[in-house]
Amino acid sequence: MVFSSYVFLFGFLPLALALYYLAPARWRNLVLTVSSYTFYGWSEPRFAVLMLVSTCIDYWAGRTIAASSPRLLPGSEQSTSPRETRCRSQKVALTVSILANLSLLGFFKYFNLAQETWIRLLAAMGVSNAEWDGVGAIALPLGISFYTFQSMSYTIDVYRGRAKAVDRFSDFACFVSMFPQLVAGPIVRFRQISGQLRQRRCGLGRFARGTAFLSLGLAKKVLLADPCGHIADLCFEAAARAPGEAWLGVCAYAFQIYFDFSGYSDMAVGLGLMLGFRFPRNFIRPYLSESITDFWRRWHLSLSRWLRDYLYVPLGGNRRGNLRTYVNLTIVMLLGGMWHGAGWNFLAWGAFHGLLLALERARGRRSLYPQLPAPLRKMATFSLVLFSWSLFRAPDLESGLSYLADMLWLRTPQAGAALLAGAVWKPYYISSFLLSAAVVWGCQDSWEFLRKMTVPKSLACLAVLLASLAVMTARTYSPFIYFIF
Repeated sequence: MVFSSYVFLFGFLPLALALYYLAPARWRNLVLTVSSYTFYGWSEPRFAVLMLVSTCIDYWAGRTIAASSPRLLPGSEQSTSPRETRCRSQKVALTVSILANLSLLGFFKYFNLAQETWIRLLAAMGVSNAEWDGVGAIALPLGISFYTFQSMSYTIDVYRGRAKAVDRFSDFACFVSMFPQLVAGPIVRFRQISGQLRQRRCGLGRFARGTAFLSLGLAKKVLLADPCGHIADLCFEAAARAPGEAWLGVCAYAFQIYFDFSGYSDMAVGLGLMLGFRFPRNFIRPYLSESITDFWRRWHLSLSRWLRDYLYVPLGGNRRGNLRTYVNLTIVMLLGGMWHGAGWNFLAWGAFHGLLLALERARGRRSLYPQLPAPLRKMATFSLVLFSWSLFRAPDLESGLSYLADMLWLRTPQAGAALLAGAVWKPYYISSFLLSAAVVWGCQDSWEFLRKMTVPKSLACLAVLLASLAVMTARTYSPFIYFIF
């Protein structure tokens, strides 16, 4: 079930909201949890069982850490600020939580890549791989990258003393499974909504603003992301393409992934507001960035901050000298690439961003090209991001490098490239592409636009909602991009 479907908008959502608001306040978390598990297990109930297992482990870990008393370090009893060290049971609970979550994520995300790599290695050695013929591919549970990170951050924060362990299992299960942001984020920290789980304010104004976020997010997905996605698919899947079509395709993909992902985030924020929750912002107009460092302060903020707080800082951050800082940045981005997908192209994508971040830090400046005026800095940064998207979108590393070669005119256009040009340079595709560009660089984003609700803004949201619903009648199933991550 996806947000941009009639089943969700006119079936699941009205029923879930009705049950939620008809229930007494003390039962609403339980009602929301049941609704979320129904939503998540709609197409594959086994995935819901897997999420329940992860939830039980982290709930136990949090309770174990909270129930055990830390040890005071020798001599700290007289200190006004006593230093504490965690006892053995607390360390064991944290270790179990981290290993369980990473094992689940690693198995389901990387088993297929490991199997494929092993088979290729055997073939290169001249060994028959007949014994692998009966081993099928492992299906990736939807949203496992998001809810494992979200659940694991709770245990780490409880261990660090930055969050209080939740008492009721139903509250924690609600936090992990909440359907508005379950499948594709934003990644919500427990301490960000722990108070809201206990008590939250539901009102008509908040519900109306949530509906407006939902409408704009749906419009981003249906009216902008999907048409740009058709252009990108044609260009990336073509057997031959000229540089012009290569650049058009990767630009279209840049618009597609931005509007698809930020559209989902807007819908998640809107659904959260309709239920009384406030979720964090996930995008701040990333294609206006003047450097790669700036880009990662605007793109997928919840993941960037998660990697900073739970990986970059524990590795030492920038506290252990310049060389270690560059290494830490590269490691974080490599693991960020691995988080996105099991493929060498994702690893190359992460390495590319890690290298650029390290270079910017090494120069001691916010940009690799500070001498350029701001518009050209934005253009240069967008070009670098496009190079990385060509690796990210390609089915494998070899295809990504070939696409880059086409962009840079390093290969002579092959016969048949004209067929692709005839397919993509059509009025509907190009008008959708230009509209997307105008929104990216010329319009406020959803958070800025909806900072203050007015009657004209409400009417505009209603108009784009009706347009989106009209377009959906002619659309086939179109999941959000980050469902596969």
